Amino acid sequence: MGSPIETLIRKTVTTGVNVLAEFNRKRLREPVGGNPFLHGIHAPMTEELTLTDLTVTGTIPSGLNGQYLRIGPNPVAAHPASYHWFMGDGMIHALAIAGGRATGYRNRWIRSDAVAKARGLAPAPGPRHNFDTVNTNVVDIAGRTFALVEAGSYPVELDVTLEHQAYNPFDGGLKGSFSAHPHRDPRTGEHHAICYDAFDPETIRHVVVDAAGRVTREEPIAVEHGPMIHDCAITDRFAIILDMPCTFSVKTLIAGHGFPYRWNPAHPPRIGLMPRHGTQEDVIWCDVAPGYVFHVANAYDAPDGRVVMDVCAYDTMFGEGARGPDARPRGLERWTIDPLGKSVAITTIDAAPQEFPRADERFFGQPYRYAWSMATPTVPEARVVGATRLYAHDLAMGTRQVHDFGADRHPGEFVFVPETPDAPEGHGWLIGLVVDMAQQTTDCVIIDARDFEGAPVAVIHLPHRVPPGFHGNWIA
Repeated sequence: MGSPIETLIRKTVTTGVNVLAEFNRKRLREPVGGNPFLHGIHAPMTEELTLTDLTVTGTIPSGLNGQYLRIGPNPVAAHPASYHWFMGDGMIHALAIAGGRATGYRNRWIRSDAVAKARGLAPAPGPRHNFDTVNTNVVDIAGRTFALVEAGSYPVELDVTLEHQAYNPFDGGLKGSFSAHPHRDPRTGEHHAICYDAFDPETIRHVVVDAAGRVTREEPIAVEHGPMIHDCAITDRFAIILDMPCTFSVKTLIAGHGFPYRWNPAHPPRIGLMPRHGTQEDVIWCDVAPGYVFHVANAYDAPDGRVVMDVCAYDTMFGEGARGPDARPRGLERWTIDPLGKSVAITTIDAAPQEFPRADERFFGQPYRYAWSMATPTVPEARVVGATRLYAHDLAMGTRQVHDFGADRHPGEFVFVPETPDAPEGHGWLIGLVVDMAQQTTDCVIIDARDFEGAPVAVIHLPHRVPPGFHGNWIA
């Protein structure tokens, strides 16, 4: 991390760059046909709703008591020429379930300064860090609910109604930015994250939040070019760093584009194995073939000392003019990392394009058998969401099952919820949202993971379209 003088210089330069970027933003032209992430399935909602009379088809499992929460970008007043899907104002959707009933739905914007001003409301209280748009994930940490984003803003703590919001750096323990993807170690209760800061292109940090919600580690690691590190993984030995060739682009920022990261062939791709209590001098850097990874299904230590990590991978990401992910996933892959040879061997588990891989998180960082993912369209022009299928992978048997929702019905990420805390791996339900474009409605669908290709056990019907978002979780 830089000295106070370096930080002051960086912020001064950044202020000047932002002024120039804002000038150029006004000169950008909207793409022919409009911005694809503001139309069709991606068109934003314009209202905050509270619904209590929800129709259910089937039977909601009695063991589900809590909320399914999903967050994503929902711009209040986007600038179509510069808008990028990753930069939209955050909106959370919450479905409450108790006693076998769907007791309510509500959606609320995260009250950033910009959202509050546009809607004539008081902004959420609490300290800001770099920016305050939070739109990427919503998780339970130490029994508290936090909305998350990477690269800058502090987390936003939420109550069950979503009305009470506060920017909260874990009660003052977090000094820098956080991550959209902290991962809980089921053996220790700690959450591990690899965090980057858009204002500091030379440093990332390994952050650990303990089982009580206290920041116990914020270890700096030197990097170059400001890499965008969306996800990470853990094993018993390591926190895994994905340092890939998608980096901060001053040129893109100055040109006025809302999202300043672009593919950078000059940035050497590498995987870092950081001992969980080590320093940057202890990181084992392993070269890997060029590509990009948004999401990891899981990782673990193999008996022979290598590290196994399963990911959804791309050849490139964010070329010039990209307004969202602009490459076709090359499938679900297994990356076997050799810390002695400092190399990564890549094999294909399933070549079908797919994203948002999830595992039974009681086995995170450990050997595991099952992973579930969302099919993506076969052409990037379909804008990430547009396929109709989910996949279930049995990694031990090498098989894949398919759940197809049918024409015009498009699922997002589904999360696995175990039937009981000590149920065998994969014994439980998959929960997620499915948009019906023909009807302009949305269903919250519950699937028995043991009958993946069968009919859902329950479908909760929402009378409106929920725009595709990023990540959701079940919070008991």
